Amino acid sequence: MASFTITGGARLQGEITPQGAKNEALQIICAVLLTAEPVTLHKVPNIVDVNKLIELVGNLGAKVEKLGDETYRFTSKDIDLSFLETEDFKKKASALRGSIMILGPLLARFGKGKIPKPGGDKIGRRRLDTHFIGFEKLGAKFNYNSKDSFYHIDASNLQGCYMLLDEASVTGTANVLMAAVMAKGTTTIYNAACEPYIQQLCNMLNRMGAKISGIGSNLLKIDGVEIMGGTDHTMLPDMIEIGSFIGMAAMTQSEITIKNARVDQLGMIPDVFKKLGIKLEFRGDDIFVPAQERYEIETFIDGSIMTIADAVWPGFTPDLLSIVLVVATQAKGTVLIHQKMFESRLFFVDKLIDMGAQIILCDPHRATVIGLDKRYALRGIQMTSPDIRAGVSLLIAALSADGISTIFNVEQIDRGYQNIDDRLRKLGAQIVRNN
Repeated sequence: MASFTITGGARLQGEITPQGAKNEALQIICAVLLTAEPVTLHKVPNIVDVNKLIELVGNLGAKVEKLGDETYRFTSKDIDLSFLETEDFKKKASALRGSIMILGPLLARFGKGKIPKPGGDKIGRRRLDTHFIGFEKLGAKFNYNSKDSFYHIDASNLQGCYMLLDEASVTGTANVLMAAVMAKGTTTIYNAACEPYIQQLCNMLNRMGAKISGIGSNLLKIDGVEIMGGTDHTMLPDMIEIGSFIGMAAMTQSEITIKNARVDQLGMIPDVFKKLGIKLEFRGDDIFVPAQERYEIETFIDGSIMTIADAVWPGFTPDLLSIVLVVATQAKGTVLIHQKMFESRLFFVDKLIDMGAQIILCDPHRATVIGLDKRYALRGIQMTSPDIRAGVSLLIAALSADGISTIFNVEQIDRGYQNIDDRLRKLGAQIVRNN
């Protein structure tokens, strides 16, 4: 188990470029299975979850060529479905939640597929009903074998239909969408997720020959086609990394420029950080975060305590609530953090309390943060990263803390953040990786 040793208190300075978006990459890499023609992807992040999915797609028979540090070409001409029957597939697919999205392309192109119950962050129940209900509405027959923990699907005759998703699941929307692009007739998906990453997927699929309209809304219309072709695609910068860097700059009183941030695709993320009192300057497509000695949380117009909650897009992404929470610990003022989607994502706050933060965990979904207003620094401690986003939140806390902190299980952080220790050292962070 690798760890980070962080000496806190250093002020950081310089420029940092966000990696390609992890959540987009997981969808896009699965989409290459829809065609026998080459698909070239740019800005592919070099992170554990993405690399595992690339390996899995290669094991299925896709030819994978690395053309550069962040560029891959996939040719899925000779897919071997017998790999789905192997113990190797079960082991690899069950270790990666993103593997669930290979189902849509396999069903669309080959009419069948199977997947073991996938893994991922332990942040609460993350149901897969939306995926399978969507497949069933397209005419697929679904069976879950509890003995081998495999989901088996027969989709030999997919037919377009109208469906109202029971939740605006991003991965569920992506999976059903990829299955529908080659179904017979017209499919209408209402209550579809409409995140920028879903928009990116739709635009890529259209370049491959799909006929998708309503992109950017929660009502997608898909006219099925018989065959899909190749294309080139570039990932957006990772909005979660961008939010993490904004929070890190505020907590460490640092001056940082976030390069090539695609500000037009960030939704309300900048506005939420401004509610915490963090100053941001947009310089073209860059975000300049000036060094601030203090920052103050806004109140609502009537003077009541600010509440920051997650919501489906264009609401605030749940992946950044952990970052907002840790940043609030050193603000002036009080904020209620309401994590609606996952019931275990706030359990890392006990580590922050051990560091000296003033946090009341109201229940599994809500925490009240009483900011220290920079009067007292957090103190360095030993802690363990429970998941990707909590791990980076603890890293940000450690960078601002007085003394030395050790974070164990940093493999969780590596799943979502590319070479994070090297990149932060270039800004002046005192961080050492221990293998």
